[in-house]
Amino acid sequence: MSGQVLPCSPQEIGTLFLFEKLTPEQLGRLCCDGQVELFEAGPVYTEGDPATCFYVMIEGTVVLSRRVGGDDVEVSRTSQRGVYTGAMQAYIGDRVQQVYLNSMRVTEPTRFFVLPAETFAAIMSEWFPMAVHLLEGLFFGSKSTQLAISQRERLLALGSLSAGLTHELNNPAAAAVRATSTLRERVAKMRHKLRVISSGPYSREALANLIDIQERTAERVAKAVSLSPLEASDREDALTDWLDDHGIMQAWQIAPTFVQAGLDIDWLDQVAAAVDEDVLQAAVGWLSYTVETELLMTEIEDSTTRISNLVGAAKQYSQLDRAPYQVADVHELLDSTLLMLGAKVGDRIKVVKDYDRALPKIPAYPAELNQVWTNLIDNAVSAINSTGGEGTLTVRTALVRDQLMVEFRDTGPGVPQEIRGRIFDPFFTTKPVGEGTGLGLDISWRIVVNKHHGTLQVESVPGDTRFQVLLPLTAADNETPEEPA
Repeated sequence: MSGQVLPCSPQEIGTLFLFEKLTPEQLGRLCCDGQVELFEAGPVYTEGDPATCFYVMIEGTVVLSRRVGGDDVEVSRTSQRGVYTGAMQAYIGDRVQQVYLNSMRVTEPTRFFVLPAETFAAIMSEWFPMAVHLLEGLFFGSKSTQLAISQRERLLALGSLSAGLTHELNNPAAAAVRATSTLRERVAKMRHKLRVISSGPYSREALANLIDIQERTAERVAKAVSLSPLEASDREDALTDWLDDHGIMQAWQIAPTFVQAGLDIDWLDQVAAAVDEDVLQAAVGWLSYTVETELLMTEIEDSTTRISNLVGAAKQYSQLDRAPYQVADVHELLDSTLLMLGAKVGDRIKVVKDYDRALPKIPAYPAELNQVWTNLIDNAVSAINSTGGEGTLTVRTALVRDQLMVEFRDTGPGVPQEIRGRIFDPFFTTKPVGEGTGLGLDISWRIVVNKHHGTLQVESVPGDTRFQVLLPLTAADNETPEEPA
């Protein structure tokens, strides 16, 4: 919008700190090419509109704000003479999009010296050619550096995740291989024991009873409950005594297997009552192999299920074969990220999930939100590790003011008040040299604020740091997310 045009005094604008070193001729040209405008209280320009003017305040009060989600967030309020805003990058020309990067309003009648963007660019190039070259180099150099380090940051994160995933996959894969090898050995012994039993002087009824006991033992193994170490030890002692009393050899080896399978003295009494005494030794050995094979098959099933879950989490995390913008369940995204980062989190950090499962799915870019979760979890783990490596990471979801909130809370040392306003700046990091690029939070902020129209904020005291991501529940008017397949 335009204000009321007033006379321009070279002497007056020469008192502004931006122009105080200019010659009378230069001040005269500014007044000739520009003008003084008086704006009544209200908006002056809006974020995103073409940047047509460069503003320098002569007197009054200005408020600058940024659009975050559906809200205008005030970023600056000042009455200092000479502050400037507007088309500050006009000297770069059409190599960047020339739009206002914020919105400006005035709270009282305010006078500005207003210079058209083209005139500002021409005067800068004519009066300060070396400064323009330096500023252009700084601007584009910073952009190039940020892009290169951003790509490096993504590659480092991918490498860390790949290493963690490989480690996570190796454990269940090795367990499955080991269990399969042992299972082959146990099945071979079971076949041998079956041959010994079948060739013995046992009646058909005794063999039928033995097979029936075997079936019921297998069912018992599937329903076995976990015992505490003390309970397991007491039960092993009792079973060992029972086996010794009944003349069963290698009782000390058999008892732990039976305890793990959920068998007790009452069960062994039923076995002893169902078979003849001369069959009991063979029956117990036969059941021992049965129990071992069942336990090994359970171990193989658990290991392969773990591998399947890890592969599923990797697919969910990477969002392979899925639309970039879709309706997503943030809890699925959080779970896949936590699973992918399991090796990095480690066993000394307790992870607490405080999810509000009633929250709806939201329109989002899931792959990019996973990157946000990765950065915030990585920072939380680093903070906890800096204080000894033991602590708690709490991931909470909730509905806050018609927005979905994802909160990452850690028990680390906290973010000092003096640097809290800089942590989202590009290249700012508190990590040692070589451990952080200073772009993790900057990238996260851009993804949350610019891409999702949400908010990323931090609250911190020693022992309680909370990074909160607030996301809108509905898509912007010009965006249409795909429903997940």
